[in-house]
Amino acid sequence: MFWASWLLAALAIVLAWPAPIILSRAAWPARAPFTAMVLWQSIALAGGLSMIGAMLVWGLAPLGDDLLAASGAFLDLLSDDASAPDLGVIHVFAISAGVLLFAHLVFTLALTFVRVRRQRARHRNMLRLLSSPSTDQPDTVVIRHPAPVAYCLPGGARSVTVMSDGLMELLTRPELDAVLTHENAHLHQRHHLLLWAFAAWRSALPWLPTSRLAQGAVSELIEMLADDEALRHVDRATLMRAIVIVGSGTPTSMRQESTPQSSQQEEPPGTADAQGDVDVPLAGQDGRGAGSPSAARIRRLLSPLPPLGRVQQASVLATAGLLLVVPPVLLLAPEFLG
Repeated sequence: MFWASWLLAALAIVLAWPAPIILSRAAWPARAPFTAMVLWQSIALAGGLSMIGAMLVWGLAPLGDDLLAASGAFLDLLSDDASAPDLGVIHVFAISAGVLLFAHLVFTLALTFVRVRRQRARHRNMLRLLSSPSTDQPDTVVIRHPAPVAYCLPGGARSVTVMSDGLMELLTRPELDAVLTHENAHLHQRHHLLLWAFAAWRSALPWLPTSRLAQGAVSELIEMLADDEALRHVDRATLMRAIVIVGSGTPTSMRQESTPQSSQQEEPPGTADAQGDVDVPLAGQDGRGAGSPSAARIRRLLSPLPPLGRVQQASVLATAGLLLVVPPVLLLAPEFLG
């Protein structure tokens, strides 16, 4: 157990600092956004498990040869109110820190979920008053606002895509189809669950580079995945025009320029500050609103890169899988270290 705790601590440090920084600066995620998203999730899960596990394993090491046996012995001590001469103050501190960190992460995840659910309910009630159903698009409502706005509001069977009448006036029919397909992809691929999890992770550990970089990277990656889905239905030029118009709110000049430029647009009532470079979320982490598109997303559409090779993707997925396997092995079966 002693060596397992040190290995877990080393893994936690690597996944908390150099790994997310290196991955956030890499260029290949734009070529394989789904694979990169899997890796980000593995880094977050393995990092959190390693961080908590290192403290628990080190603190419980005097009581057993593995985490399960040591935990059972520790619970017996607590129930019998017996003394444990092998446990020092530093061991008790490590155990307490591990338990508190685990409780903090779980509590923050639950609190974020409750807040998001309440925000969605308030947002949905506002839409009932301020919107009307679309005449030609199912599960779509239209709000009266001159700015080009499009976002999705998750809610299971009650999920809807929201558009402004200003957007409908600015876009052609193919461009509007591109926007709707993009937003529907967010709903069908359950991107809001990822945003919720990484928002909770950042809220719980705002000082950790993993949480900040992961949230920004995942927000960008889900936009790329939604773009890829839209490209299955419309051509690249149409999608590009739609993104620029929605992002800038000035259709005339953008149609005449070959290079898109982002500018400030009037935000609709209820719009929150942007949490990244991709979209402006409405109602917290729920809606995916119209905002200035990121530079990486624009470059990806302007200059398409070849998909990441199968060998490279397999290597990344194998690394992600290994990250999810190593911490549990070190926690439950440290005898494999010899």
